[in-house]
Amino acid sequence: MRKQAKIRGDWNDLRYFLAVARARRVTAAARELGVNHSTVERRVSALEISMKTKLFDRLPTGFLLTEKGAQLLPFAEEIEAHWMLASASIDGSDEQMTGVVRVSSPEGFGVFFLAPRMVKLSVDYPQLELELVPSPLPMNPSKREADIAISSIRPESGHLLSKKLTDYSFHVYVSKSFIARYGTPLTLKELRKYPVYGYIRDQLFGHDLYYLSDIDDQLTAKLSSTNIVAQYMMTTQGFGAGVLPNFIGSSDPNLVRILPEHTFSRSYYLIYASNLARLTRVRTTVDALTLWAKDAKEILLSKD
Repeated sequence: MRKQAKIRGDWNDLRYFLAVARARRVTAAARELGVNHSTVERRVSALEISMKTKLFDRLPTGFLLTEKGAQLLPFAEEIEAHWMLASASIDGSDEQMTGVVRVSSPEGFGVFFLAPRMVKLSVDYPQLELELVPSPLPMNPSKREADIAISSIRPESGHLLSKKLTDYSFHVYVSKSFIARYGTPLTLKELRKYPVYGYIRDQLFGHDLYYLSDIDDQLTAKLSSTNIVAQYMMTTQGFGAGVLPNFIGSSDPNLVRILPEHTFSRSYYLIYASNLARLTRVRTTVDALTLWAKDAKEILLSKD
């Protein structure tokens, strides 16, 4: 008979390991777990002793995973995911519309497109706790930062399911007060006379965000921001033009689309952990997101 390998470490200590790995600070991990920081430090140290390896470098800026800690992380996440599934299956919540679903999305898409639609989903399923996190950086479902993420970047590997959610188009917009003040630019040459708002180039989170050159390679942002909602607000003031997603620009009756022939598109992807896809609350939310994008093609991808 083959000798069974001895398992080292307390499985419960992995919760503390995961919390510190994600928060990088003991105090933040302690708040997440609802314990004091000394308990977190003690449990992490106990795990390191039992596994006979150092999992974190304790730095002034926080706890940083060592090479061994980074190796342990995906296994700990897998155990956590299976435990969640097992618990949900036993208590029946995997077949009920109860519990928390956290959705991460780009800021503009979350604010202008998802927020009003998630209100309806919340009304339809009052026992469901929905959390919407509009963020410039996509949260990682494999790290349990979110249950579902919407991102312009499709993951290449990992225990994640991903599919294209939708394409969406960009257009040049100005406000009605801009037209009253300056008239309507009819050519790119005329547009170059006025301020154009866009992203700060050296603060981009992805190359797909620097898109002024998709309209005109001579356009540069005269006033810029890391936030598309801020760029929208700049455009509404009536002194310049904004290159905005159609789901933002078309939502405001005081904005006017100009130079309609100058347009381009980008894509959003829907990402979620494969081992959570069986949960009814996750599956239902994914289905709702997919349906909303399908039904809003005219809003998302209008090229008229």
